[in-house]
Amino acid sequence: MSQGRVIKVAGPLVEAANMESANIRDIVKVGNLQLIGEIIQMENDVAAIQVYEETSGLGLNEPVETTGLPLSVELGPGLMSQMFDGIQRPLEKIEEVTKSEYLARGVSVPVLDKEKLWEVEAKVSIGDTVEHGDVVAVVQETKIVEHRIMIPKGVSGTIKSIEPGEKTVDDIVYTVEQKDGSIFEGTLKQRWPVRQGRPYKRKLLPKQPLITGQRVIDTFFPVSKGGAAAIPGPFGAGKTVIQHQIAKYSDVDIVVYIGCGERGNEMTEVLDEFPKLIDPNTGESLMERTILIANTSNMPVAAREASIYTGITIAEYYRDMGYSVAVMADSTSRWAEALREMSGRLEEMPGDEGYPAYLGSRIAEYYERAGLVEVLGNSGRQGSVTAISAVSPPGGDTSEPVTQNTLRVVKVFWGLDSGLSQRRHFPAVDWLESYSLYLDEIGETINQRTNMNWLGMVNRGMSILQNESELQEIVQLVGVESLSDRDRITMMTARMLREDYLQQNAYDDIDTYTSFDKQASMLSNILHFDEKARETQEYGATYSDIENGTNQVRERIARSKEITEDNRDQIDLIKEQIDQDMREVLQTGGEN
Repeated sequence: MSQGRVIKVAGPLVEAANMESANIRDIVKVGNLQLIGEIIQMENDVAAIQVYEETSGLGLNEPVETTGLPLSVELGPGLMSQMFDGIQRPLEKIEEVTKSEYLARGVSVPVLDKEKLWEVEAKVSIGDTVEHGDVVAVVQETKIVEHRIMIPKGVSGTIKSIEPGEKTVDDIVYTVEQKDGSIFEGTLKQRWPVRQGRPYKRKLLPKQPLITGQRVIDTFFPVSKGGAAAIPGPFGAGKTVIQHQIAKYSDVDIVVYIGCGERGNEMTEVLDEFPKLIDPNTGESLMERTILIANTSNMPVAAREASIYTGITIAEYYRDMGYSVAVMADSTSRWAEALREMSGRLEEMPGDEGYPAYLGSRIAEYYERAGLVEVLGNSGRQGSVTAISAVSPPGGDTSEPVTQNTLRVVKVFWGLDSGLSQRRHFPAVDWLESYSLYLDEIGETINQRTNMNWLGMVNRGMSILQNESELQEIVQLVGVESLSDRDRITMMTARMLREDYLQQNAYDDIDTYTSFDKQASMLSNILHFDEKARETQEYGATYSDIENGTNQVRERIARSKEITEDNRDQIDLIKEQIDQDMREVLQTGGEN
């Protein structure tokens, strides 16, 4: 170990001399309190250290000791349902040890519970040949998550022993005789450097939709399992609520939620809500499949930069087990601000708006770790990491560097509009500005799975909304009465799409989540209404006849969102009333 001394303290940046034997990215312990830091720059024997804890009171000539290891996370049973800070310190355990609600400096607490006994079930036998990524044993981590113990990187050979039963994370569970004759002793845990992506066999084209239960997303701007999406929007537009909704209800196996530089009350809301909410896919508490990384705005800024990597490394670990994982980062703008602060203290050449010149490459590196992959090992398992991140551009200006660099690498853009949020239309996703480059592939997958023309329905619905936008300009100039009856039907259908379908109440027990089947029924009814209204008009009915004769059925369409999943067949019956009402319109108000 190299022993240096502090020669300069500038906020979270500390410089230490006599560090010639240390390397960039080494983790160091700084000062008498042994604060955790990471070397980010070396010049001769002087190391620039990014300290992940508060540095106030740190004095000159205090010792600096390198561990010789990069910033890594500990991976094993016991991660699920826990809350960690940006460098994977367990916050609840720290509170128990310190008896304080504040994060004490220099406290060292094990990441995984060293005393808890896990019931280990063997999945291999003595004499089996194994390689990196193979599952040798399983542990029931929570009621719904089976933790698969995998052979770590660089290990392959023959199983010499396997001991199931009750074990702690440090107990030797299996041994492997490698080709060089050495014996590897495997426990339930392993470590991995956070800035290095975990390896896989090959990346696959993601085609399976991630069903979020949010109608505007699942219908018009879907993201695939293994895809990447960004949610830029101004303050108050609902970025955090959308991320909470996706974390609660998306059909993934595991959620890693990273509170990166946002307000502490938002993480408090997650901690209060998630244990009480039931996952509609499993029937168990949401916390049974959730891991929280909390590095809020009042916590050390340097650890904010590390929290993103900590979260996605944990996600990759569960991906390698064969799970689909969603990583929610709220928000990457605060992460970029941490990069900017450290870059400024290092006196690096600034780029756009003071951000470092390498901002774009760092953002790309993060999102490239998302994907659907065939994992290592002999089983042919597939796993996915879906990255969904909020971006908080100042004043909602999406031309700023963080948003623009993000949009270069993600394939889904959910642009939030302050005008919609001010009109209390939530989710405030602007359907004219947002896009999804996965739509065609996902649409074809859904078409094959459901034997319906889902992609055609989606394109038709979007065409109606776009036509409405063009007609609104005419309406504002000369009034709605100047429109033809055909255009007024377009306006009526578009209003139904906006108010009865896209608008969704996150705080209503029924409307907060809509299954894909219910979404298909609701959208089909609105488009069927549009089709029948145009047919009726061609047979001689006027717009007024149609409007007056369909009040009741349009009310039923509007109330579809209040129908529970168990009574979904009531939504399908609405088509019959549409047909009946249109026939009555022709008989009473139109000409045959």
